[in-house]
Amino acid sequence: MSETSSQSQSPPEDSIGRYFLDIWSQNSKTLSLRASSGTESAFEEEREESPTALDTVKSSGGFSVVGADKLSLTYPNDQLHGHDVGVVQANCPAPSKRLVYYFEISVKHAGVKGQIAIGFTTSAFRLRRQPGWEANSCGYHGDDGRLDRGHGKGDVCGPPYTAGDTVGGGINYATEEFFFTKNGVVIGSVYKDVKGPVYPTVAVHSQNEEVSVNFGQDPFVFDLKAYEAEQRTKQQIKIENTSIPQDASYGIVRSYLQHYGYEETLKLFDIDGRNTMPPISVIPENGDSEEDSISMYALKQRNTVRRLIKSGNIDETFSTLQKWYPQIVQDHTSAICFMLHCQKFIELIRGGKLEEAIVYGRGEFDKFKDLSGFDDLVKDCAALLAYEDPSRSSVGYLLSESQRELVADAVNAMILSTNPKMTDVTSCKQSRLERLIRQVTACFLEKRSLNGDQGEAFQLSQILNSATK
Repeated sequence: MSETSSQSQSPPEDSIGRYFLDIWSQNSKTLSLRASSGTESAFEEEREESPTALDTVKSSGGFSVVGADKLSLTYPNDQLHGHDVGVVQANCPAPSKRLVYYFEISVKHAGVKGQIAIGFTTSAFRLRRQPGWEANSCGYHGDDGRLDRGHGKGDVCGPPYTAGDTVGGGINYATEEFFFTKNGVVIGSVYKDVKGPVYPTVAVHSQNEEVSVNFGQDPFVFDLKAYEAEQRTKQQIKIENTSIPQDASYGIVRSYLQHYGYEETLKLFDIDGRNTMPPISVIPENGDSEEDSISMYALKQRNTVRRLIKSGNIDETFSTLQKWYPQIVQDHTSAICFMLHCQKFIELIRGGKLEEAIVYGRGEFDKFKDLSGFDDLVKDCAALLAYEDPSRSSVGYLLSESQRELVADAVNAMILSTNPKMTDVTSCKQSRLERLIRQVTACFLEKRSLNGDQGEAFQLSQILNSATK
């Protein structure tokens, strides 16, 4: 059901409360999993299986021999025909939901002709042909330095390689390119026109050729981390070179402070804007003056309530809302009252008042036992009682400042919804800055979809962190 249609059937306050309950529920699943796995990173690279060895099941007709370690390949016999190639793929495709994938081979012996190749092929590739000699494949060849892609079409992109050399093949998902290295230096790249999964592939084609493969079990000769950092820097430069009018960026930040009731910060922000050269107008000139006016509604009161919640004073929060906005707390079984009662319970746990928390929980949570969408969150709160140190448990996120912020944001949205000038209740839920971030995320996901769902996920914190370095 769409958000619009659900609003037509539910009062605005229920729609807003349920919206923030959904955020809480999502946070619960994400943060609990992170806590149970011991991962502290705010964002984790999407987990995918990575190649670890050569595939010994799919055969190239016995023209090559994979070593017992499944990381070495030799061509023991004489070559009789052009298609008597010993080709081996990795045991799984290259992971694709990241910035770069890379692997290397070291040439132990160049054999009679040095017809060794490294590259990428699809699952349907014929394992008696060099990578790059068939469609949907690409390969860098040791005997002539050619980088072939599809039916042997390609260019001499780098020097040949022989015994003692280490060469690598990689995929840059940001630029949609295959790239290749020799002895730690990038020697060339080519457009990656294969949208589906591709397998790291190694080929040998003359007697006594021997290579060993490194899928990351040993340090690479090529400085992969430096290459990734260089790619991220290029992305950041593109972002920084995107021109945004100063008034526009100022207005977006200002609207965020207005929306969430940060009164003192907003005053300082406006003072700073007037002191710039030339001064930035605090009056919007982009047609959003009505929204700007709405977001200024009850600024002082919203700031006061936010401070109460962030200090953990939920009893006074209830009293203040009853005095200023009684309609928000008049339904004792509403989502917003549920969040406030949960926060009161959490604050009692935080203060070590366990017996009082048990009594309070029994009295208040019983009101919500028959309402859908509350059970799992009540269980999370109750689970705090089971741990000697709940802050280090899978539900420890409830004791974080971000949980207080979530409750404060929900109450802030409810107060904004009481504005008689409010025509669109959905605008209470998010600031313009957050709506902009959602739009950017949607555009990034669409771009990723057009690239066969390959490349990194959108990670705002990563972008912000790279901008500060």
